[in-house]
Amino acid sequence: MENHQSTESSASDKHTTIHDCAESGDIEAFQKLLQDNPSLLNEKNAIMLETPLHLSAATNRTDIVKFLLEWKGDDKVDLEARNMYGETPLHVAAKNGCNEAAKLLLSHGALVEAKTKVLYTYLNIIFSFRNASSEKCESDIFFFFFFHHFYMQYGVTPLMLSVLHSIRAKDCSTVETLLEHKADCDATDDKDMNPVDYVSKIQGNGKLLDLILPRQQEERQKKLQEACSKQKERMDALEKELSNIVGMDELKMQLRKWSKGILLNDRRRAIGLKIGTAGRLPHMAFLGNPGTGKTMVARILGRLLHSVGVLETDKVKEVQRTDLIGQYIGHTGPKTRSKIKEAEGGILFVDEAYRLIPEEKSGRDYGLEALEEIMSCMDDGKVLVIFAGYNEAMNRVISSNEGFSRRVTNLFNFKDLSCEELANVLCIKMKNQPKDSLLYGFKLHSDCTVDAIAELIKTETIKTQRMKMNGGLVDIMLNNAKGNLDLRLSDDCAERDELLTIKLEDFEAAMEFIPE
Repeated sequence: MENHQSTESSASDKHTTIHDCAESGDIEAFQKLLQDNPSLLNEKNAIMLETPLHLSAATNRTDIVKFLLEWKGDDKVDLEARNMYGETPLHVAAKNGCNEAAKLLLSHGALVEAKTKVLYTYLNIIFSFRNASSEKCESDIFFFFFFHHFYMQYGVTPLMLSVLHSIRAKDCSTVETLLEHKADCDATDDKDMNPVDYVSKIQGNGKLLDLILPRQQEERQKKLQEACSKQKERMDALEKELSNIVGMDELKMQLRKWSKGILLNDRRRAIGLKIGTAGRLPHMAFLGNPGTGKTMVARILGRLLHSVGVLETDKVKEVQRTDLIGQYIGHTGPKTRSKIKEAEGGILFVDEAYRLIPEEKSGRDYGLEALEEIMSCMDDGKVLVIFAGYNEAMNRVISSNEGFSRRVTNLFNFKDLSCEELANVLCIKMKNQPKDSLLYGFKLHSDCTVDAIAELIKTETIKTQRMKMNGGLVDIMLNNAKGNLDLRLSDDCAERDELLTIKLEDFEAAMEFIPE
């Protein structure tokens, strides 16, 4: 009896650090050390950067894992702490087949889809599995696979590691636990391999494959249904947005292609097809006269591309020369970069972009510097750039920078609006007035048909007027017509509907004040 106590005493003395106690399972010494010094709760050891939770989870010391997870001190144990390989405690529990520790971690909210964030090397695999058991690996093929797959590897999940342990130890319990907690059987590492691919690399693992494959197929079916539903919802939203764009058939078709292609790729991935990721953002140039809808289309485009996942946000940052150009040497670059930063995740809309390149060079001009700054940001995928301006003037911008044509691959011509298109724009605007507009709440009389308004525009304006203003003509007509409504209503008018209804006669009167 005395010898037994002496042995326990010497063992306890040996475990002098919190990490030693966590790894050995010396619960009494561990509790005393942590209670004496609570700052050791998430202390990382040298070199491996492992916390006490890492070490106790990796060796299935469930009493210590439980004690850490239920710690009542001011600080909480870090479930997602990373060691030098970017592994969380759940990673190391899965890697070593410590099922009970994994259950405890998952029950307290450990992330089942956590991925390693740094190089996951062959040596890490060798040391981890050799430390977990003194037995020699049964198959050289097993380690051959490890070496070729894990050398310089990122993005490994706990399920992937538990699969590898199960192949080696012929114990699927940790795999089953992770699957019960909805571990993704389609999650891929940086070599685009999922857990099923891991199993398929090694012969003789029918039981493990039978366990994972049905779950993967079930997940894929669910993802496919969600992708189909999302596609219909987003394509319906797309068509609703496109209905507010008059004309521009070429642009509409291109938007449909982009949107449907992106959504179909979601469906392809849902059923396990391995396809490439999206390329560079589709930078554009909008060419056309003022009032042809370039700014409006840019705003709609921001919403559309955000809804289908091309852009992080739907914001559109509108800038002109004065927003980009500095007043002295060294001022333009930072000023332009600041505007680019504001647009990150969305669209940078450079209106009247041709003003960045003067027609005649007279002294130093900083427009070209601003343009080069914008060009330099177009390859990093953080912002989509749209240049807008007159057709002929924009040719100066295109020819001034050799990288423009390479980066701006989508050029859209905004044609002058016909009388019928202008009438359609007017009707659409009336239906979509924002709450802060003077025309919010007003409506058109039934005599204000598209045909009637189109005929009025045709007879009361000339082509050069329409070319000069385009959509601007519609704004003038609406404001003037509302003014005429106010003027013709009598002071004793009590009809609610009449107070808010613009008639064709109001537009007829409004045409007298259209600038030539």
